[in-house]
Amino acid sequence: MNFIEVSEEIVRRNIKPRKASSHKGQNGVVLVIGGSWLYHGAPFLSAMAALRTGVDLAYIATPEKTALSIRALSPNVIVIPLTDLKLTRGASRRIMRILPSVDSIVIGPGLAEGSEKGIEYVIQEANALDKKIVLDATALYPEVLPRIEGRKVVLTPHAGEFKRVFREELSGELSERINKVKEKALQFKVTILLKGMIDIISDGERVAINKTGTPAMTTGGTGDVLTGVLAALLAKGLEPFEAAAISAWINGKAGEEAASIYGLHITATDVIDCIPKVLRPFDSVVE
Repeated sequence: MNFIEVSEEIVRRNIKPRKASSHKGQNGVVLVIGGSWLYHGAPFLSAMAALRTGVDLAYIATPEKTALSIRALSPNVIVIPLTDLKLTRGASRRIMRILPSVDSIVIGPGLAEGSEKGIEYVIQEANALDKKIVLDATALYPEVLPRIEGRKVVLTPHAGEFKRVFREELSGELSERINKVKEKALQFKVTILLKGMIDIISDGERVAINKTGTPAMTTGGTGDVLTGVLAALLAKGLEPFEAAAISAWINGKAGEEAASIYGLHITATDVIDCIPKVLRPFDSVVE
């Protein structure tokens, strides 16, 4: 079977240097759309992971009822309160003001169910601006597929979400999982990052697997961290396949680093805190 395994060398080749003359906004701006009364932490984890991956700005669009809670977590994120508990079309209009100025968009972490109309409206407007999009969690449902076909979109399902969005069960066999991920990526002309003990990434033509990570990363929120890392790499200019493969490697390595400190007792914020240590060896500045 023809695939590559993501390695440190692949990461090094794709991490771009920062220009010495760059100013705020030139190293990436990420917008995370998510959160609900139950899951206020999910979009925050994605946004903070994006910042730790080196973007300059991270916005969170979230319901008003969760906005204050998220603002209290950190002064580093910029919170846009939305009028409804779900992502309705009306609530989404507030997002349109910021959409032109962001480089990548995450839709789904912690988002309330029943948000399909808002999700599809944001996708429509983001496509019109040729923005890069990450769909995760609530944003993974079958009816979204025709709206993203052939676009710069990465889907980040685990096995259960893969079944929900593509209506097909995944085998436990690695080779069969690879074939299915590649088949669906080709069919819809998108990039898929299937999360698991071994991550599988495909754009329908190429396939990569990632083996970094640890059993300690079963803790809630580590998928949201991965989503934020991915969005940051997209915002920094990487293409979807490369960004997906490298984000899986970085997230897994950060989890390993956290587990080396805390054993099997890590949290998602521990993983975020370890992202800079993983990425620092790849740092470089050019004139």
